[in-house]
Amino acid sequence: MKVTRTLGQFIIEKQADFPYAKGELSRLLRDIGIAAKIVNREISKAGLVDILGEAGTTNVQGECQKKLDIYANEQFISALQSGGECCIVVSEENDEYIYIDSEISKDAKYIVAIDPLDGSSNIDVNVGVGTIFSIYRRKSVEGKATLEDVLQRGTEQVAAGYVIYGSSTMLVYTTGKGVNGFTLDPSIGEFCLSHPEMRVPEDGMIYSINEGYYAHFPDGVKKYIKYCQVEDDATNRPYTSRYTGSMVADLHRNMIKGGIFIYPITASAPKGKLRLVYECNPMAYIIEQAGGKASNGYQRILELEVTDLHQRSAIFIGSENMVKKAEEMMTCFSPQVMKKNFEGVAVIQ
Repeated sequence: MKVTRTLGQFIIEKQADFPYAKGELSRLLRDIGIAAKIVNREISKAGLVDILGEAGTTNVQGECQKKLDIYANEQFISALQSGGECCIVVSEENDEYIYIDSEISKDAKYIVAIDPLDGSSNIDVNVGVGTIFSIYRRKSVEGKATLEDVLQRGTEQVAAGYVIYGSSTMLVYTTGKGVNGFTLDPSIGEFCLSHPEMRVPEDGMIYSINEGYYAHFPDGVKKYIKYCQVEDDATNRPYTSRYTGSMVADLHRNMIKGGIFIYPITASAPKGKLRLVYECNPMAYIIEQAGGKASNGYQRILELEVTDLHQRSAIFIGSENMVKKAEEMMTCFSPQVMKKNFEGVAVIQ
């Protein structure tokens, strides 16, 4: 009989892999897992209770918030506040960072960045959505943690993960020692190890990009899309186009089957659209730990300097060989974008 390992058991078993190994990170991951179960419960009832639709508010990005955006945000923040292992929470849905000032958190050493509900526009039409999280260890030793503790490069992450709420609910995470996936077993209410040691295939046959913005893409992206569409038996082209509008859903599929997810700069989003802290860095850390690659088209995502909580970035992420090919196209056909990005004036010419 196969022995099923729960998320809690697995975290405890692997605790020694973590350099500080005092149990705080294990408890922090447990708290995130509990909040994910609560959010999953509400998502599974969407349509039966009054939780669909827009809330009538906007977040700091200027995006209309869904009721479930707000609910998920509240649940994750509440779990992290009550857990005692987190000193600061930063969320895509909040303008500023949230400092946790409580007796149980006075010695907390961790900072959590979270996108509570990625792809929430899909909720109303019953398409997969997800949660993305990233964990850092605070840099300052004394006093209150500050914004400077939050603005760390992606290379400084100690853990990152995502939850995908789809045909089944999965939690995938890494602490820098490979990537493991856990599927929620509703009969026992536990995440159980289902995808050990996940690896991204070096090559794939799927590209994920919102081609509706094709006219506004840099030439390098346009050339790569055309490359994907050309017939070539040697490279198994043409590739298949798949795009759901949820980074988590698209990347989860590509992680298992191989593929590339692209969200480039456009004329209306010259610095990129996705958030570096809440989306790009955690997903890049996970993908790299699974053998994949993540780039802004020219440079490794994890090495980008973080200067703002809600900083945006372009991203090319997935199977290593596919990302490398896209980078070649960007360097060859859109060198002016790279030059202007690194001068701080990201403009498409």
